[in-house]
Amino acid sequence: MRKQTGFTLIELMITIVIIGILAAIAIPQYGAYVNRAACEDGKSLLMQASANMERSRAQNNGAYNANAPMPGNTEEFQVAVANVTASAYTLTATARGRLNGTLTLTAANQRGGNLAGQCNF
Repeated sequence: MRKQTGFTLIELMITIVIIGILAAIAIPQYGAYVNRAACEDGKSLLMQASANMERSRAQNNGAYNANAPMPGNTEEFQVAVANVTASAYTLTATARGRLNGTLTLTAANQRGGNLAGQCNF
């Protein structure tokens, strides 16, 4: 009599169920991780743009300059400056990737935008 080798149907079904349970946990966690990374990208762009605005203020006798260089846009966000006066500005990072919405930052360090809650900004 020959000895049979291989897996039984029950062993295969148990393996498939375990893989399914692991996938059900891992896929939503991965999505949340990618969204957090996108948020950090937007916050980083705003901080870089703010530093550029402050640098231009220091070089412009204490007045903000609307033509200050802005950091390059990324796959997830693009940044723009608006409402520039001698003493104020508003930076807006607009999501164009996974997320939908904006993050804003003013010269007075007021943070906002409709993604502020989701991005802990």
